[in-house]
Amino acid sequence: MRFLLVVPPLAGHVAPLRGVAAVLSSRGHAVAWCGPEPELSALVSGRVFPAGDSGPFSVALRPPELRGFAALKYLWESYLVPLADAMVPGVASAVSSFAPDVVVADQQAMAGALVAARCGVPWATSASTSTELADPLGSLPKIASWVTELQAGLRARHGVLLGDLRFSPHLVLAFTTRALAGEARPAVPVAYVGPVLPAASGEWSLVDDRPLVVVTLGTSNGAAGTRFLAESVDALAGMPSVRGLVVDPSGELSSESVLLARRIPQVAVFARASVVVCHGGHNTVCEALAAGVPLAVAPIRDDQSMLAQQVTAASAGVRLRFDRAKAADIRAAIEAAEQYRPGAEKIRESFEAAGGAEEAATHLESLANP
Repeated sequence: MRFLLVVPPLAGHVAPLRGVAAVLSSRGHAVAWCGPEPELSALVSGRVFPAGDSGPFSVALRPPELRGFAALKYLWESYLVPLADAMVPGVASAVSSFAPDVVVADQQAMAGALVAARCGVPWATSASTSTELADPLGSLPKIASWVTELQAGLRARHGVLLGDLRFSPHLVLAFTTRALAGEARPAVPVAYVGPVLPAASGEWSLVDDRPLVVVTLGTSNGAAGTRFLAESVDALAGMPSVRGLVVDPSGELSSESVLLARRIPQVAVFARASVVVCHGGHNTVCEALAAGVPLAVAPIRDDQSMLAQQVTAASAGVRLRFDRAKAADIRAAIEAAEQYRPGAEKIRESFEAAGGAEEAATHLESLANP
């Protein structure tokens, strides 16, 4: 069978599908990728069909100070919709050339859904984060209606009669579990396969018997991120009973008592951690919970607030105010997080039972050969 994976050039969205692609290939199937070049080829291996140019629509161009609806508006109007329009011709060419039995479309690569529906090819949604499954705009009808209108414009421009482009009527692969994300919105055919995490790699050792507390905010959070990290250094410096490690991509911070690193092998480090303080990125949250590590989550934008809500609802951690948290607040959150280890362990067990990439590949095979 032949599977075409349509994705945006975003590492967090590509990451789970890399593991699924490897399983499909190991089972003898043909797998190809489709997305903006040259960015996509830097993230994947194997055959890549070019689709669009992400340069003019890069999510990295979004002003870092945008929050709430302003951030959502930018995401849809300046990234998701124009990227879909730009990708459609390339995806159509890939479908014609590769003749896939199934198209797998990331939720932020709506061109995959548009072309698959137009061509009558079965398609699955890849939900790399669980946010949309919970219908975050359900209590905001005006904003939800605005998103619906944007999608209607997309469908009209490309001659497609279809529902919500973010949800395949055939299969939605959710790289999470019910234990963390809760139940999906009604009528969405969700397969909860759990996260597909990278294998622990990279050398990392710590000669210290104290509990390890890790603080990481990803790589692109601007001056506000530097402020939070600096407050975290101050918080950890006042906690001699723990060993603090702060990931500072800028290299601007300094400390005599807290470890600083521009990058870390997260899976390996989290396996040693006692508490992880983070921004609520889906991959970081799942990598910590896969190790049974409780969290202190300080969401910044996009899906991070919903992930923080899921973590607290699952009793797997606590929440912080990113913009306002001072050293004392961060210290209190770290001290409180440890009591949520049982909740984090329950999430870890649900991840282990979900099946991951193997289970996702089996669902895709069933879609290709019903």
